[in-house]
Amino acid sequence: MTLDARELVERYSGPVPRYTSYPTAPHFHDGIDSAAYGQWLDALPSDATISLYLHIPYCDRLCWFCGCHTKHTLRYEPVAAYLLALYQEIEWVARRLGGRGRVTAIHLGGGSPTLLTPLDLGVLKQKLSTAFHIDPFAQISIEIDPNDLDDGRYDAMAQFGLNRASIGVQDFDPRVQKAINRMQTYEQTSAVVDAMRLRGVASVNLDLLYGLPFQDEAGLANTVNLALTLAPNRVALFGYAHVPWMKTHQKMIPEAALPDRYARFRQAGLAADLMSSAGLEPVGFDHFARADDRLAQASRLGRLKRNFQGYTDDAADALIGLGASAIGRLPQGYVQNLTPTGAYCDAVLAGSGATVRGIALTPDDRLRADAIAALLCTFRLRPADLADHGPAGDRLMEEAAAHAQGDSDALTRIEGDVFAVTERGRPFIRTIASRFDAYLGRNAARHSAAV
Repeated sequence: MTLDARELVERYSGPVPRYTSYPTAPHFHDGIDSAAYGQWLDALPSDATISLYLHIPYCDRLCWFCGCHTKHTLRYEPVAAYLLALYQEIEWVARRLGGRGRVTAIHLGGGSPTLLTPLDLGVLKQKLSTAFHIDPFAQISIEIDPNDLDDGRYDAMAQFGLNRASIGVQDFDPRVQKAINRMQTYEQTSAVVDAMRLRGVASVNLDLLYGLPFQDEAGLANTVNLALTLAPNRVALFGYAHVPWMKTHQKMIPEAALPDRYARFRQAGLAADLMSSAGLEPVGFDHFARADDRLAQASRLGRLKRNFQGYTDDAADALIGLGASAIGRLPQGYVQNLTPTGAYCDAVLAGSGATVRGIALTPDDRLRADAIAALLCTFRLRPADLADHGPAGDRLMEEAAAHAQGDSDALTRIEGDVFAVTERGRPFIRTIASRFDAYLGRNAARHSAAV
């Protein structure tokens, strides 16, 4: 690494949000409750497109790197009880919608949704089909833990309508796997990919991590090359977010074994180069996709979106989150459910929604959300991106120009009337986007490293 690169990493790799929403979740507040959420659902137009996210907050093993809201269980009874509450919330939302809207995407996340029994997965799909109008061409994805699977579950996922499998890999090095409590062989992962494709699943996504304990460039390169032998349609390359103050199980990870910020920067660049050399197109700052994949196509056409699952081609008018801790986005703003599973179940079984926090969007929120999304998805901010905001959009473009003029490190520049992120600046896009965040620093929220 050159001295110049080290200095850039030193200056621009500090903690900032991942910007899967704006405003970000730490700025949600308890002024938005189930009553407010119900009114927002009531106002959703009859022709609205809807994306459903269902959170299954249970795992039969706890991976120490995980930053999700999840609980470890070796018994199925808590999962079965939770599903009864989830069905009630589905019905509650459906009553508020009254048949309005068309579901164009369904995503099951966790936790480990693949620990559901085949019978329960079938019941869940039946509940969704009864409650909502699901488009026959809806994109249906499930986050998959290869350690949970058997033929019955493979078949159940196919019958559910799965057409995009998201498989967690993280790293294939046994030493790294042991340090994060995620033992998973290449052969296991390959078997899942084969089983999915045998059942007609058109798209396979692999999740990889850099910045893990004991990870080095040689080991990461081996992991990436092994992953590429599986011919993934997409790869998500995330930097491990070490946030033990939020996720206490991460204290099990030996901090002395974590790569420093300079090593993380080199790892990210190495992995990106390997995937680009293999023909995968970069999508945003941490995804890669084959040229014929919907995500790559959306990126080339300027239709890329970003939500709580990362980069997506999902352009639905509303995202409805179902389950404990689930976050939703409607035209009016964001909502989030109760996180503790017991409290969530009590609320929905009592006949109400489970929303306890959120935020109603102001005109300035919408303006800055559009600006940040444009930067994260295209590395450019154009006047056309902010045209709907009138004079406020013009003022923000002036703000962007001032940033570029004061950028002595040449991470950004003005190209005609466009605020553009340079190749030199792309690894630091989250930090650049944070310059337009009016909320940053308003509270004590802590974030993960930007690189």
